[in-house]
Amino acid sequence: MATTPIKVGIIGYGFSTNCFHLPFILPNPELQVYAFLQRAAPPPPGEEKKGWGHCTVDFPQAKHYRTADDFFADPDIELVVVCSGPAHYEFGEKALLAGKHVVVEKPFVNTSAEADKFVALAKETGKVLTAFHNRRFDSDFRTLDHLVRQGALGDVTEADLHFDFPSPGWVSGWNRKAYQPGEGMAFGLGTHTIDQALHLFGRPASVTGFLRSNRGVDSDIDDTFTIILQYSGAQKNLLVTVKTSIVTHMKDQLKFFVRGTEGTYLKFGTCPQEKKAMSAPGQPATDPDFGKEDERNWGTLTTTTEFDASSQSFDEDCKKFIGQYPSLPGWYRGYYENVAAAIRGREEVAVKPETARDGLRVIELARESHEKGCTVAWY
Repeated sequence: MATTPIKVGIIGYGFSTNCFHLPFILPNPELQVYAFLQRAAPPPPGEEKKGWGHCTVDFPQAKHYRTADDFFADPDIELVVVCSGPAHYEFGEKALLAGKHVVVEKPFVNTSAEADKFVALAKETGKVLTAFHNRRFDSDFRTLDHLVRQGALGDVTEADLHFDFPSPGWVSGWNRKAYQPGEGMAFGLGTHTIDQALHLFGRPASVTGFLRSNRGVDSDIDDTFTIILQYSGAQKNLLVTVKTSIVTHMKDQLKFFVRGTEGTYLKFGTCPQEKKAMSAPGQPATDPDFGKEDERNWGTLTTTTEFDASSQSFDEDCKKFIGQYPSLPGWYRGYYENVAAAIRGREEVAVKPETARDGLRVIELARESHEKGCTVAWY
């Protein structure tokens, strides 16, 4: 018997809502876009669309709230998606206290201490709390995750995870000298690759950070970083480098170079989902080829095993299987499929808030390492 869809209330109506959330919420029959918190008043009839528009124009059937108190007082909202600016913790806390499940845009909150309070409150209220680390559902990362977990690389000994972005326009306003928690590229693009590292390999034993400003401004707010994660125990030979640079003049950016005892995986190029979502903001991502990556960007797998040998050719000289490995399709819709399943009790939430908290701790330890000029043990 069909169940009533989960009524979703979304906070904010800008880039994040229209390009990263609505396209992947709308196709899900278990989710209903029910309400928005957008402070701006509805535009006069016939007025030309400005910016990202207004929820009352694009979703006339949905409720429109202009104050947080009215929004959170609606008893029918079951899931709150926080797409606002820096008020992630404030809105997330209010949502949990109002008895709602919560999805919070990355980087989750600004400090690991806030995250600890957030996680404790979710446990106390018994509600699902998760961070929007959608890059776990990128085409390239889904492929890497598959290769690692299927043993195509053996025991991973070294992993370079990149999210380079040459000359990003949004850093032009980062003109202040002093740093505050929540600012900088590590809290921006870095939260994605740090989350990927934690998902693949778990919490590190130590962190070493190098934070730089390459945008031509003397600032403690990083736009470029290198974070090195070292492990212990059974993973004592593992070294993970997480990196973003704004000075990388390449057509196809390096994404992954991962080495293991049985093989390597080298990947350039980026998942097509973001670009496609931006071309049709606010529209459901129902095209069957939405997350399909161009074959020219498939990564190269070299392995001593016969893992999926049909996609490889055996090189007699080096006695290894070598070839382009077909990328799995990107599937951001899978994030919200999991959230709905977790709310309905069928699955555990994939992106656990504890992992999001650990990602923030990595950034904090990286900054401490940078300032002290040394490796910092996890604590």
